[in-house]
Amino acid sequence: MTSTAARDTAEQDVFGGVDSHADTLHVAVISDNGGHLADAEFTTTAAGYAAALAFLNAHGRVITIGVEGTSSYGAGFTRVARSAALHVVEVNRPDRAERRRIGKSDPIDAYAAARAALSGRASSAPKDDTVAGIRALHNAARSAVKARTAALNQIGSILITAPESIRAKYGRLKGTDRTDALARLRPAGDPVHTAVLTALKSLARRVKELTAEHQALGNALDSVVSVHNPGLRAAYGVGPDTAAQLLVTAGGNPERMRTEASFAALCGAAPVPASSGRTNRHRLSRGGDRAANAALYRIALVRMSHDSRTREYVARQTAAGRTKKEIIRLLKRAVAREMFRCLTTMVAVPGIADLRPLRQSKNLTLTAAAQHLGVWPSTISTLERGIRRDDDLAHAYRDWLQAA
Repeated sequence: MTSTAARDTAEQDVFGGVDSHADTLHVAVISDNGGHLADAEFTTTAAGYAAALAFLNAHGRVITIGVEGTSSYGAGFTRVARSAALHVVEVNRPDRAERRRIGKSDPIDAYAAARAALSGRASSAPKDDTVAGIRALHNAARSAVKARTAALNQIGSILITAPESIRAKYGRLKGTDRTDALARLRPAGDPVHTAVLTALKSLARRVKELTAEHQALGNALDSVVSVHNPGLRAAYGVGPDTAAQLLVTAGGNPERMRTEASFAALCGAAPVPASSGRTNRHRLSRGGDRAANAALYRIALVRMSHDSRTREYVARQTAAGRTKKEIIRLLKRAVAREMFRCLTTMVAVPGIADLRPLRQSKNLTLTAAAQHLGVWPSTISTLERGIRRDDDLAHAYRDWLQAA
């Protein structure tokens, strides 16, 4: 290559595209007018990532790189490219019509990703690593719950068809009483009884182990979420699992949620028109991230049951003739507005660390405080430990303690 050609290559603007897989990734380079320049395959290793970046930079000034699977197979390359100050965007797979028209191969998909980056069709920022730990813990906790539920269902199924003596003894037990009794079994008797009791004992021990595992994962998840976004975790009705799901949906990138309305649509909480003729109404959205929608639903249910302001709102809407589904839709939309604020801005959380030492210094019991404030002692306990957030109650509690 002559010096003039090398200078022209170094000065031209290029766009990259990456089709990622478990062991390899295919990289394509196009010019700023869409012309194909080159493509090559690299391994998904540190050396492969470095070689892929060198390959891209050798063809000009890299403007944008479109990557398929920035949070899955392409996560490693995305991490290295962003650390090199390169602009990376997330690319969805080509639609079926385009795939039928031009076919499918690694080079074709890589060039398609590059064209998506050039045209601006791919503009979403990739998910970064700030919620990678939360996502891992959340997935592990969910899988523990699913496995525990499956084991409990198996126990119930076995007891339905078990010999009458086993069914009569353990079928009437419920919950942890049944699990504890089955875990202590010493299988004996004829071959059928021994086999059934052995299976029940194994499943019961599995349930107990998964319960302990889920508890440990939940505690770890709570700690990580509280550190990552204390305002979100402290919001009323937001538990560790709910907060984790909302953080995973947000992807650690507030720029992915340009407005509060777009976040509501992302969570399937945006009102959808369902009017016809003289009927003028909206209905629940059935789109968006259903896991995030379920998180908003759980928050709404908790507030409907325990938050006085929400209960007053529900009473007013019921009196106005709205159905329960319509009220929940309105609540989910309001909750989405609050969650968006917690996810995109730093929400100050009033301190509560002084409450327990102040109560103990006055030699006051939880029962005495609860009786004065008209709540249960457990409410005061969870408030002191930071498990429950209730700013109004905290202020009233602190004023009472200071005056006592």
